[in-house]
Amino acid sequence: MNSTPDLISPQKSSENSNADLPSNSSQVMNMPEEKGVQDDFQAEADQVLTNPNTGKGAYVTVSICCVMVAFGGFVFGWDTGTISGFVAQTDFLRRFGMKHKDGSYYLSKVRTGLIVSIFNIGCAIGGIILAKLGDMYGRKMGLIVVVVIYIIGIIIQIASINKWYQYFIGRIISGLGVGGIAVLSPMLISEVAPKEMRGTLVSCYQLMITLGIFLGYCTNFGTKNYSNSVQWRVPLGLCFAWALFMIGGMTFVPESPRYLVEAGQIDEARASLSKVNKVAPDHPFIQQELEVIEASVEEARAAGSASWGELFTGKPAMFKRTMMGIMIQSLQQLTGDNYFFYYGTTVFNAVGMSDSFETSIVFGVVNFFSTCCSLYTVDRFGRRNCLLYGAIGMVCCYVVYASVGVTRLWPNGEGNGS
Repeated sequence: MNSTPDLISPQKSSENSNADLPSNSSQVMNMPEEKGVQDDFQAEADQVLTNPNTGKGAYVTVSICCVMVAFGGFVFGWDTGTISGFVAQTDFLRRFGMKHKDGSYYLSKVRTGLIVSIFNIGCAIGGIILAKLGDMYGRKMGLIVVVVIYIIGIIIQIASINKWYQYFIGRIISGLGVGGIAVLSPMLISEVAPKEMRGTLVSCYQLMITLGIFLGYCTNFGTKNYSNSVQWRVPLGLCFAWALFMIGGMTFVPESPRYLVEAGQIDEARASLSKVNKVAPDHPFIQQELEVIEASVEEARAAGSASWGELFTGKPAMFKRTMMGIMIQSLQQLTGDNYFFYYGTTVFNAVGMSDSFETSIVFGVVNFFSTCCSLYTVDRFGRRNCLLYGAIGMVCCYVVYASVGVTRLWPNGEGNGS
């Protein structure tokens, strides 16, 4: 199997005919030509092997489909934003909390931590186990299955009346589903999106997370004045809309060409590439893309399966690469941003904010628009620079936050130390 399609050499004059020209690219490259002619040949080859349909609006359909798949990030962000408010709402505290001697209700720190964090534990497990559904049954079907699992978890949570452990179990199950979504959604986008827009469309997943957090905060603000279960059941009920939106999107999104090649469905893979790029299935560009995918799949099969130990012992310098990846991801989590995302309402209330729900909305707005800006800056200034300057900005903000907390806020009354 050739790794590139057959190419036709550029004509030197109008009298030349295609029959006089070699039909294989290797023959063309071996012909003695002057530099100017070689440059002309390369220009035509590039034109043949790039998508000819690159005008405005060429990728509108596939972009909309990818955004629908990226909505999986919205589901994750929605949970982050809503649970932050749930643990501070009166009806939620009455149903799942404990009672003070004065008759008021509260959630202990342990119970609060369990309810909030078990979702992320479920995500971690689901990301490892359920993501394999994408290899077994296809990315689209895998996504539909994990979304259904997420819906089951939401149903259990909504059905909870006054048993906190029932709500706890529901969050585990919904976390399993979101963990699978977190792996399969970006995977499908990266394998379906045209290469000209792949980076931007994959980044939409993170953008959707921040949008979900922001709108989750807004929903909590809208339901906080109710005195019954509307406070938290309405935001949970809206999860069905987000899940159905994703499932509906799966009917329009083409299956991953890579998965189809792995499954031996070459014609279906060609049709998927044709639909994504809006190019005829027999166009040389489609053939070239298909051959690149086939070569990649064959290379992966030839390499065989790797063990977990090779992450640390493999060559070249896999130990260093693995540790760098672990450190970047771990330190990003240890910066404390999730502390504000998950417990923002509680934290802002503890430091004396008059309406901690409003403050959370401001926090969500800043987070969303900062992510929008990053879609441009990461390509303009580079990943490493954005990471470094972003970390410096966080340090400055934390210094201000800590300084204000020490010098201006007195939990025990003005003039008294904390």
